[in-house]
Amino acid sequence: MKKMKGQVALNLPAEKAWEMYRNNEIISKINPEMLAHAEYIQGDGSPGSHRLFKLGPAVHSYVKESIEKIEGVETGRSVTYLVVDGELKGMYDPYRVTISFTPVEGKQDEMCIAEWAAEFEPLTTSTPAPEKARAAALGFLKCFDKFQLSY
Repeated sequence: MKKMKGQVALNLPAEKAWEMYRNNEIISKINPEMLAHAEYIQGDGSPGSHRLFKLGPAVHSYVKESIEKIEGVETGRSVTYLVVDGELKGMYDPYRVTISFTPVEGKQDEMCIAEWAAEFEPLTTSTPAPEKARAAALGFLKCFDKFQLSY
């Protein structure tokens, strides 16, 4: 299994970032150019739930939509999901991602580190590592800073 990860610092508490990520209405408004719509199509966000992400025009050349099965939730900290449908499923199997929000020690009330970590297996030897997915995810997470000012 191959792995990659990346992280960005956010100027908001981990609890707030977690709330934004888990709420479909809020996450769909953060940057519609990157993520146009999110909804739980099965379940309520707990393990076993399925969440649909319809991506925006900024990433359409790479991925238009992704259906993810939530595998694990550590409330207030991280969510792990397995992609079960969409373009990524056609490139990697499995494709598992964990998004986590960790408070910055000494600045818990104002900062956190958002991390994207993926485990994946390309379906062909010519399938590249998901660099575009990592860049898009980290770019999207960085948008939480700007959005939280209006939220």
